Amino acid sequence: MANQALHENRKFNVGDTIKVHYKLIEKEKVSGKTKKEVKEEVRERIQIFEGIVIAIRGVAENRSFTVRRIGAGGIGVERVFPLSSPWIKKITVEKRGKVRRAKLYYLRGKVGKKAEQLEERGKVLPEKEDTKETKKNEERPESSASLANETKK
Repeated sequence: MANQALHENRKFNVGDTIKVHYKLIEKEKVSGKTKKEVKEEVRERIQIFEGIVIAIRGVAENRSFTVRRIGAGGIGVERVFPLSSPWIKKITVEKRGKVRRAKLYYLRGKVGKKAEQLEERGKVLPEKEDTKETKKNEERPESSASLANETKK
């Protein structure tokens, strides 16, 4: 499974927060001086779509990636971009994410900030302070039979 992609010498992985600068062409009908006269105006603009890369799929020219962001009202918006599209002007990596999956479809079930939180690569999140006893218990799990033997002693 593919979990990294290359676009114009910029490498990005699944779990990274990226900005995709996508070129849009808008056609707008404008009325002229008379009612029958209708002109079409063509405008080009760059739209920036920022979100988390949840999937990269395909091989060579057919490669595409899916970006998910949380839109207005907490609604998730996903968009699939072909990697070799001439409409993609630039891809910038805002934050590198550390994930252990090739596809992050489980983020679809998350709501709000939990959908946006991924551990950053290279940075360690602070852990909660635990007592020494709880850490020892987590390090070596004991079976119920060995616990029963210790209680008898």
